[in-house]
Amino acid sequence: MTTILIIDDERPIRSSLRDILEYEDYKVFDADNGPQGLDILKKEKVDLVLCDIKMNKMDGMEVLTAAQEISETPFIMISGHGTIETAVEAARRGAYDFLEKPLDLNRLLITVRNALEKGVLVKETKVLKKKVLGTKEILGESTGISLIKETIDRVAPTEARVLITGENGSGKELVARWLHEKSNRSSAALVEVNCAAIPSELIESELFGHEKGSFTSAVKQRIGKFEQANGGTLFLDEIGDMSLSAQAKVLRALQENKITRVGGEKEIDVNVRVIAATNKDLLQEIENGNFRMDLFHRLSVILIHVPSLSERAEDIPIIASNFCEEICGDYNIPTKVITEPAMKALQALQWTGNIRELRNMIERVVILSDNKITEKEVALYANPTGPSSAHSESKNGNVFDFEKFESFQDFKDNAEKEYINFKLDKNGWNVSKTADDIGIQRSHLYHKIEKFGLKRTE
Repeated sequence: MTTILIIDDERPIRSSLRDILEYEDYKVFDADNGPQGLDILKKEKVDLVLCDIKMNKMDGMEVLTAAQEISETPFIMISGHGTIETAVEAARRGAYDFLEKPLDLNRLLITVRNALEKGVLVKETKVLKKKVLGTKEILGESTGISLIKETIDRVAPTEARVLITGENGSGKELVARWLHEKSNRSSAALVEVNCAAIPSELIESELFGHEKGSFTSAVKQRIGKFEQANGGTLFLDEIGDMSLSAQAKVLRALQENKITRVGGEKEIDVNVRVIAATNKDLLQEIENGNFRMDLFHRLSVILIHVPSLSERAEDIPIIASNFCEEICGDYNIPTKVITEPAMKALQALQWTGNIRELRNMIERVVILSDNKITEKEVALYANPTGPSSAHSESKNGNVFDFEKFESFQDFKDNAEKEYINFKLDKNGWNVSKTADDIGIQRSHLYHKIEKFGLKRTE
């Protein structure tokens, strides 16, 4: 439910605004002075603030300035002593709009709606920019992670090739991204190639490109990843799965800084910094005849090993809290708190899928838990593949048969359906109360009811 905070030292004004806004299905907090309003803003999820300018203790402009250090919640300033100068000053300090008392009902509601819509657009834009442009931080303070951060700072500005080792999901790709971000090539492209995902017969074409007609399906010329990364960085992920013939060509490209497209004869100069990663023991692969020793030495000028999550359990609270905040932000719900016993329970689990598995599990418990994530939620929902068995019983007696779900999305939809149905039954199918309980808008809840085909049982 959308929440609005009213800050005004006149009780009649606060009462009138509360009645109007609650009639429009907004959740309303009110405060009779600036410090109290700022305290509410720190503790509660607030989508919009209506703030008087002339108040005791702290005037509205001071509240506006102080609030911008706490959150980015839009402000509508209101005053009975309005002037053009006051309105301009409010806008200069970051207010969305300025309204004069006595307030016109229609203008108030239109301004509130527009301010809320702008707030939503700002949040969505930030999320999209973060997804498109952002490189996530390497989280953790353990000895292993501190060493990795220090190595990145030292190595990134150089042209040295780097080989990153570690288990699947441990964060090798993130290390590669930061090596690029902190390098002198950061303004150029970072081109990623997952060698394990490309069939061996196509890997050479993917890396070096091909000329038209070089093989049956080569209907036009193709530019390979080496050329795409020219001037930038090429990240060869899971290089231990690359075919021996492709390894030979990669070795030549590293030695001579030249490539030849498949089916072509012309040598093409390339200026590429190569970062490679693998979850395999390449020395063992060399012994087994699956990897070239000379390529290994070319790639491993600098070696960075990323420890598994189980090897740095002390970092789990930092990572889990960050994921929780991020996921709640993506779902536009108040950030849930992971209790200390729950955090210890997460630290005790065996993370075979490492960081990737932890994020999936945090998303699961965020969806299935109430305002707090407790040890009980961790035991019930966190690890469906763990030793507890393939079945797990929820608080209301429902049993999840994890074997029946083909994907995590199927499980998530099923869990969401059960949770909403449980809350609706608990509230006697009062949709408004249920939407308020679980922190979503009524229209969103109606959409979910229709999506999952939920019906009231008599």
